[in-house]
Amino acid sequence: MAWRSCSVLLRLTGEDVLRSSVRAGRWPHSLQHRCGFRKAARKPEPRKVEEDLPPPHTESSEVPVQRRTSPSSPSPSTHRAQQAPPSPPRAFSRLFRPLVFTVGFTGCSFGSAAIWQYESVKSQVRNFFNDIRADWMEKMHPPKRGDVRRQINQWWSSLSEGQRTITGIIAANAVVFCCWRIPSLQRTMLRYFTSNPTSKTLCSPMLLSTFSHFSFFHMAANMYVLWSFSTSAVSMLGREQFLAVYLSAGVISTFVSYVSKMVTGRFGPSLGASGAIMTILAAVCTKMPDAKLAIIFLPMFTFTAANALKAIIAMDTAGLVLGWTFFDHAAHLGGAMFGIWYVLFGHELIWKNREPFVKLWHDWRTRGGPGGGGDQGGSIVHRP
Repeated sequence: MAWRSCSVLLRLTGEDVLRSSVRAGRWPHSLQHRCGFRKAARKPEPRKVEEDLPPPHTESSEVPVQRRTSPSSPSPSTHRAQQAPPSPPRAFSRLFRPLVFTVGFTGCSFGSAAIWQYESVKSQVRNFFNDIRADWMEKMHPPKRGDVRRQINQWWSSLSEGQRTITGIIAANAVVFCCWRIPSLQRTMLRYFTSNPTSKTLCSPMLLSTFSHFSFFHMAANMYVLWSFSTSAVSMLGREQFLAVYLSAGVISTFVSYVSKMVTGRFGPSLGASGAIMTILAAVCTKMPDAKLAIIFLPMFTFTAANALKAIIAMDTAGLVLGWTFFDHAAHLGGAMFGIWYVLFGHELIWKNREPFVKLWHDWRTRGGPGGGGDQGGSIVHRP
């Protein structure tokens, strides 16, 4: 779930700002204005002839009205309007750099995934006989019982390819979660690991916020959903294509969130992996609409993947229209729409047409690129 936690995140840095301002010998102006600290006006000197003044209870109402609206003494409402900070401008030109970053990063992700798959296939062919030799050596010299390394290898081998892929993503999220707990890093985390279209840093948080969770329950829920769909998603897309879709989905969903915040004016920081997870969930549900799903706390109730996807999209649409701000519903919808589009059209348009790019890479490698020169005339084998 992409979490919009303005009050929680701002609480991280507000105390430090207040403490530094007090050390400098002054209170922050916003605190002064909020608490009502104002410079007292100088009282007029009493007149000598007291009988010339009208009684307090007979003073006409026009006098205070004129006094409040005079230019020399502005009204309290006018003072509040002048001192209130202006709302962030809806400068749609600020979305140009995020748009370029989204397109460029998505292209680089799929290009890198295609090259990675090409190199993985080559490496598997080269290491085929090395693996046979390693199995023979293990039979000749069996490892000792109770070896920790052997147990870890057995556990790792028992995982599916999708679960092994997700393990790295979970580890990255855990590291970022621990960084939120370091007080000296909180300002940096708020700037680079939360996405906000009014921030000075626009592009890098679009990716980094995908691995950022401030709440442990937030991270645990997202990672559980990702782990549950990892085997199906990686089996359907392959490891390399899955990672390209996941990383691109994080950036695309954040860009949709930027556009929504600019249109509605509901600014605030967002973080979480739910935009990218919604892409994976939508892709699996679209590819396998008749698959049976259940809620972890209510396993007795089952429903099809197609109905689950429709319910999630309906809820996020209602949240976006009604202005619910606890979750970033625009990021959820952006991720879901990208997942549906990729399964129906994107796989054919992007991944199936990667052959010319891979051929360029293959030709460059055989002409003496990094690690090239040893695979002249080799064939290129690709997984779907």
